[in-house]
Amino acid sequence: MAKEFSRTRRIGQQLQQELAQVLQRDIKDPRVGMVTVNDVDVSRDLSYAKVYVTFFDEDTKVVEGKLAALESASGYIRSLVAGRMKLRVMPELRFIYDASLVEGMRMSNLVSQVISNDKAKARQHGTDETPADEQDIDQDEK
Repeated sequence: MAKEFSRTRRIGQQLQQELAQVLQRDIKDPRVGMVTVNDVDVSRDLSYAKVYVTFFDEDTKVVEGKLAALESASGYIRSLVAGRMKLRVMPELRFIYDASLVEGMRMSNLVSQVISNDKAKARQHGTDETPADEQDIDQDEK
């Protein structure tokens, strides 16, 4: 039975914090820019770590360039983080772009668009029907 809070998970969390600090303060490569470390998944034998990152740019070519810059600097980043963490074996870092934030924003925009389109259609047909839950919200505000 697995422990509730395993050693690999604890190391992953500490590695995430240290990587975020190193990428923010110590990496001066202009190709990288602003990077957010979303999650770190460490293998059971601690030999590899998948580092999930996001950038402020959504353009695929820019993202690929930034990932390439991180991959080329991974040895240097690994040595900086190894100096901060007391591990016998420092995992090899593999940077992966995490598109979940961008996808979540896209899905939210699509839902908002559908709702506004439904309201516009209801106004065109002369029926200003709002769903029951929206009527409840309107009543609470009054």
